[in-house]
Amino acid sequence: MDLQLRDKTALVTGASMGIGKGIARVLAREGVDVAICARHKEGLDAAAEEIRRESGRRVLAIPADLTRREDAETFVKSAARQLGRIDILVNNAGSAPGGVLEALDEDAWMQGLQLKFMGYVRCLRAALPIMKTQGGGRVLNLIGNDGVKDSYWEIVPGACNAAGQNLTKALAGQYGRFNISFVAVNPGPVRTERWDGLVKAMARDMKLTYEQADQLAPRSIPLGRIAEVEEVANLCAYLASPLAHFVNGTMIEIDGGQQKPLMDAARG
Repeated sequence: MDLQLRDKTALVTGASMGIGKGIARVLAREGVDVAICARHKEGLDAAAEEIRRESGRRVLAIPADLTRREDAETFVKSAARQLGRIDILVNNAGSAPGGVLEALDEDAWMQGLQLKFMGYVRCLRAALPIMKTQGGGRVLNLIGNDGVKDSYWEIVPGACNAAGQNLTKALAGQYGRFNISFVAVNPGPVRTERWDGLVKAMARDMKLTYEQADQLAPRSIPLGRIAEVEEVANLCAYLASPLAHFVNGTMIEIDGGQQKPLMDAARG
């Protein structure tokens, strides 16, 4: 299938590793010129060079800390200037700490909200006027199924994700008349570089061994495993394409049919 993405442009945040890097790689393979950002320049440059070498496409690496308004604006405006336009914005940067209420202080809550939610808001505020002026665009917000499938161990991610999902739907209603469409992608557990740290945190809070904690997510998913980065990235490439532009103001989950939260899985 031709996704009709050749010579489009995309901005992908949080793309030095994990899901963001996977999305940037798949888009570049489909012929998209990509600008990526992350906080750490060394890892970002390495990711850009790897994708550039694989795809032969233009890949810009622009360091940015999206907890800072100035960095978000600089990333978006610099990318738009160098690429010529913004066809696609993929908001992906950020994570929120897991844990039960008693283990989370206010800094943990603010950390999640500042990056996982406000980082998206900052990039949207910078990118949407550009998309409006150019006559349209596509926004993918990578959020997470914690916003719709509650888990008391993941209350910070859940709160941030629910806010992001509401934001996606609201903006779809506001900007559709400008030919800008929005979709939220809600992954469940994904095998990224962060997975080991998440398992260790679950083991700590649930008083389990590492091996027991590592099986919680697969046990909560009917398919018996967690997602691979490529599976999420391939879905996002289709949703970013003109073929899916009419998919607007909705959420798509990619979680293997996960129904019960991890804590329920821990109780069997």
